[in-house]
Amino acid sequence: MNTTSIVDAPPDAGPAVPPARSRWQVPGAAYPIAGLVITIVAWWLTTTVLGWAHPVVLPPPQDVLRGMGTNGELLFEGALVTTLETMAGFVLSALAGFAIGMVLAASTVLERMFSPLLVAVNAVPKIAFGPLLVAWLGWGQPPIQFMIFVMSFFPVVLATTTGLTRTPAELAELARSLDASRWQQFVKVRLPSALPQIFVGLKLALPLASVGAVIGEFQAGDSQRPGLGSLIVQTLAQGDSPTAFGAFVLIASTTIALYYVLVGLERLLLPWVRATTER
Repeated sequence: MNTTSIVDAPPDAGPAVPPARSRWQVPGAAYPIAGLVITIVAWWLTTTVLGWAHPVVLPPPQDVLRGMGTNGELLFEGALVTTLETMAGFVLSALAGFAIGMVLAASTVLERMFSPLLVAVNAVPKIAFGPLLVAWLGWGQPPIQFMIFVMSFFPVVLATTTGLTRTPAELAELARSLDASRWQQFVKVRLPSALPQIFVGLKLALPLASVGAVIGEFQAGDSQRPGLGSLIVQTLAQGDSPTAFGAFVLIASTTIALYYVLVGLERLLLPWVRATTER
C-alpha cells in the first residue's frame, strides 16, 4: 500500500497572511472633493473658456460666486427657511410612511387592497398638484408641506412594508420557539431586521423632500419669508441668473448635508449592519 511519509508531506503553510495594505491610503473625503473640483472645472471651461453656454442660460461659476456674495444675506435666510421646511415635511412623511407601512405589513388583505392605490398616487406627476395647491390650501406652509409629503412618503411606505415582511425565516422561527408574543417578535426580531431597509427608504425620501419643498415654494411660497424656491422664481424673473444658480447651489449643499446627517444617524443606531455585511 502506497503511503506518503511525513518527510514527503508538504509543510504546514499556517494561517493565511492578509496582503499588506498600502502605506498611502486615499481619505474617504477626497473622492467627493475630487468630483466637485472636476465638475466646477468642467463648468468653468464650458462657460468661460469654450463659451458653449450663454451666461443668462448658464452663468460661469465666478459670476455665481459674485451673485452669492452680493445677495448672501437674502440667500442665507432663504436657505434657512427651505431647510426647516424640508426637515419638518420629511419628519412628518417619515412618521406617516412608517405607520402606513406597519399597517400594510400587518395585514395581507390591506396590502392587497391599498398597494395599487399607493402606486397610482406615486405615479401621478407631483407638479400636476401645483395649480391646485393654492385653491385647496392657500399660500404659505400648508401647500408646501403637502407637496413634501406626497413627494417623499411613498419610499418610506415601500421600504417599511418590504422590511417588515422579509424577516429571515430562521429568526422568526427562533422567536416562535421561544414562545415570544407578537409584540416581542416585532420589537426584538422584525423591527431590527427591517431597520436597514427602512433607512434605505428614508435616504431615498430625503432628497425628494427637498425637491418637494422647492416645488411647493414655486407654486405657493410666502413672499414675506421667501425660501430658495421663491427666490429662484424672483431672481429669474429679474434676469439675475447668477443669484438663481447660487440658490441652486445652496439647495444642493443643504440636501447633501442633511443626507449625511441621516447616514451618520444610521451608523450610530445600526452599528451591527456594517459589521455583519460585506460590500
